[in-house]
Amino acid sequence: MKKLILMRHAKSDWAKPGQRDKERTLNSSGLEEAVQMGTWLREAGHIPQAAIISNAVRTRETWDQMGIDCDAQFLDVLYLATAEEYLSAAQTASECDCLLLLGHNPGMETAMGEFAGRRISASTATTAVYSLPLRQWRDVKFKHGSLEAIESPQTLV
Repeated sequence: MKKLILMRHAKSDWAKPGQRDKERTLNSSGLEEAVQMGTWLREAGHIPQAAIISNAVRTRETWDQMGIDCDAQFLDVLYLATAEEYLSAAQTASECDCLLLLGHNPGMETAMGEFAGRRISASTATTAVYSLPLRQWRDVKFKHGSLEAIESPQTLV
């Protein structure tokens, strides 16, 4: 049995003049959201052993604020990735029992829904946890498992 965690980055600032979208940082609310979701994951026992993260500044900052210690890869392909690109990232992940993918909407929200088999709305820092009957990540598919938990900073209040 494997556990997959899908997470949308925390709330970011608006782009400053001349700043590329990929360089946007978290705002003060986003910094708090990331800490809150990291705490929830640890307290709920959903602790990733590996993470694959978009290399955008706001996803890196979300990861840093979560306070989770595991192997992390930062990939350009996950910047504004599609649901299929998130699936591919999971399929090529190093073997571990619990994997976290951290990225952006709209692809992340779509991926959450594809894994759950229903539409999911993912505000900033929404985190979904799936139990998947797999031995190897290469065998992961959409709608092949169950949604174990879904939380956001708004639902944890």
